[in-house]
Amino acid sequence: MPPFFQIFPIISGVVWLGTLLGLLIYWCTNEHRRHYASMDSLQTIAYISDVGASTLKPLFIAGCSVTTVFLDLSFGADRWLRHKGRLVPNTTVTEKVLSGITIVFAIIGTAGLILLSIFDTARHPKLHDIFLLLFIAGYVISAIFICWEYQRLGMRYREHRVLRISFWIKLAFVIVEIILAIAFASCNFTKHYNAAAVLEWTIAFIFSFYVFSFWIDLYPAVRTKGSGGYRGNNKGMNEHGKGFLGGCDDCGSFEEE
Repeated sequence: MPPFFQIFPIISGVVWLGTLLGLLIYWCTNEHRRHYASMDSLQTIAYISDVGASTLKPLFIAGCSVTTVFLDLSFGADRWLRHKGRLVPNTTVTEKVLSGITIVFAIIGTAGLILLSIFDTARHPKLHDIFLLLFIAGYVISAIFICWEYQRLGMRYREHRVLRISFWIKLAFVIVEIILAIAFASCNFTKHYNAAAVLEWTIAFIFSFYVFSFWIDLYPAVRTKGSGGYRGNNKGMNEHGKGFLGGCDDCGSFEEE
């Protein structure tokens, strides 16, 4: 794995934020809060997909594609680095299964996001809604399984605070996004489209923080490069049986205390 793997989630998160801000600023400034044909007659706040279905559709497709591809690379890097012992490894079949399920549902979410950007709400409203559901469900379920995996890792490797930090960040994402998704669906069903649009933008921006959280997971492997990692050093102990130095609990610094 090349030394730049830890920037995968940074690229993903920055591109996603840039895409959202580009769409929002364009709609507010260049189009002066235009009412699109895909919007309800009383709706004054555009959905992300309303803006993404118009002039900036190429940006929307490119942004969704790059975001999800690099996020999936982050999932893959996490799995590979744990397998190689560069991050604290999965030591049970259950943890490995949870990791695998996480990646599968992330790929499903990826397909949903890319396809919803292609089959836009203006020309393919039914397909767009199906792929939107696939995107949200895929990544939320993926987040649930990675939380489960990190909870088990955190219990096994209690000395590594970064696992607990990552677990709580991802758990908070799951809880908040589920609540907001339910509210979003409810507002859509009751035809409160402006409230639903605000919730959609909020859900999308919160998603970027979830993406960035993977930098926390991958960065510790930078300091285990060429050292043999956790597998080569008894899961966090050096050859003299002493703990590793440093404030980054999952970094694997091989200096003695």
